[in-house]
Amino acid sequence: MTPGRPVLPGADKVRRSLVDATDGPRSSARTVVAAYGATSAESGLVPLTIERRMPKPDDVEIDVEYCGLCHSDVHATRGEWGERPWPLVPGHEIVGRVRRVGEDVQSFAVGDRVGVGCMVDSCGECENCLDGVEQFCERGSVLTYGSADPRNGGATTQGGYAQRIVVTERFVLRVPETLDPAEAAPLLCAGITTYSPLRYFGVEPGERVGVAGLGGLGHLAVKLAKAMGAEVTVFTRSPAKAEAARELGADNVVVTSDAAALEAAQRTLDLVLDTVAAAHDVNAYLRTLRLDGALFQLSLPSGTMAPVDPGLLIRRRLSYAGSLIGGIAETQEMLDFCAEHGVAADVELVAAAELNAAYDRMVAGDVAYRFVLDVATLGGASGGTTDSTEGLNRG
Repeated sequence: MTPGRPVLPGADKVRRSLVDATDGPRSSARTVVAAYGATSAESGLVPLTIERRMPKPDDVEIDVEYCGLCHSDVHATRGEWGERPWPLVPGHEIVGRVRRVGEDVQSFAVGDRVGVGCMVDSCGECENCLDGVEQFCERGSVLTYGSADPRNGGATTQGGYAQRIVVTERFVLRVPETLDPAEAAPLLCAGITTYSPLRYFGVEPGERVGVAGLGGLGHLAVKLAKAMGAEVTVFTRSPAKAEAARELGADNVVVTSDAAALEAAQRTLDLVLDTVAAAHDVNAYLRTLRLDGALFQLSLPSGTMAPVDPGLLIRRRLSYAGSLIGGIAETQEMLDFCAEHGVAADVELVAAAELNAAYDRMVAGDVAYRFVLDVATLGGASGGTTDSTEGLNRG
């Protein structure tokens, strides 16, 4: 089980500075598109009109077809992660078709099905970027929404709850045509978040993987681990989820309220992916690990977590680690793996008018297992170009 990640081909040749916000003259013309977003922490999601920049030589313009709903979208638009730049259009699980490309783009052509995940740029020249882990960019990666974009005049990025998006070629992903586009959308966040630690830990056929929680992340963790040949154990608080876990491919299910079942699971697993969003005691999962096992924390619970018992780590040389999405090359690898093995998210399509209700249902845990916005329901916009920016937000 040798840790490792794919490195973006040619990454050592990237030398464009993230702080270079000029990079030659810019056209003032911009495309007007319909979107849904928040105008304040209390507004909920409302119809908006935003502008997208005209494609630069290295840009890809995408007609968005589907965009997954992530719980982080709820936190951001409801102000639960602090004040945000308003208006804010969320969405970082984006699948669509290439509308047009800049003159220097070589990897994509009009009509290609493509995706955009949680990042749209990074410095491209720090050690982490050159190693293919742009999510850990030492200068800070540019997030798909709510980030200042230095190479585009400091404009606030706006996400995928919109008809179109323009992204630099390096951060566009090819979505295999064999994947259903709506079911592929959550792979751009939930999929890579669970694939990356499995890949890093080097999961091999016959190894034993535990998955704590059976939500948007957890259900994909089960599918991916099974596709890698692992024996999978799901940990859940709800006995009602046992059958669903087995339908997804789980070999074993442990209901965490059953003390005897938890004890029987001790020292049986090589790896645990912890996707539980609520505050909880991870020591129970550490006890299920065998010698040299690892527990990867993938969720970011609010509230105070119980302290980790160092004795558990020491006595079996365990690792307690975290993982954050994945780099662009690794995300492409994940999409190709999913296409090869028939892995996709279980989704429920929602229309734009249903977004606020979907957010409430996400908070209540009432989704199996991921909502996806059908962008065709956003409504019309002029789709034309404008030189005026009054009352509009650039992104």
